[in-house]
Amino acid sequence: MEKFIKITNAPITNTLISVNGIKSIGTATATATTVVIKYADGTATTVTTAAQVGHDVYTAILNATEGALVTSWTNPMFSLELPKAVTSIVNA
Repeated sequence: MEKFIKITNAPITNTLISVNGIKSIGTATATATTVVIKYADGTATTVTTAAQVGHDVYTAILNATEGALVTSWTNPMFSLELPKAVTSIVNA
């Protein structure tokens, strides 16, 4: 069953973040503006926000990923409001 995170305070992009096949989730610094989710198939999702404070966006995405994966298969979408304004979500 595919599972996704829906960022509720993102611009109207209708972009979902897949939590299946994640290899790593990372950010460069505690105040970086991007969190990169890398997948086993070589693709990545980049979430760009206002500057983080103490890795707060990274931590929220990490916790939401765990939360999404432990929910019932009847709940394929896990909603998350990030602590910072979202500029973009790009799947590549």
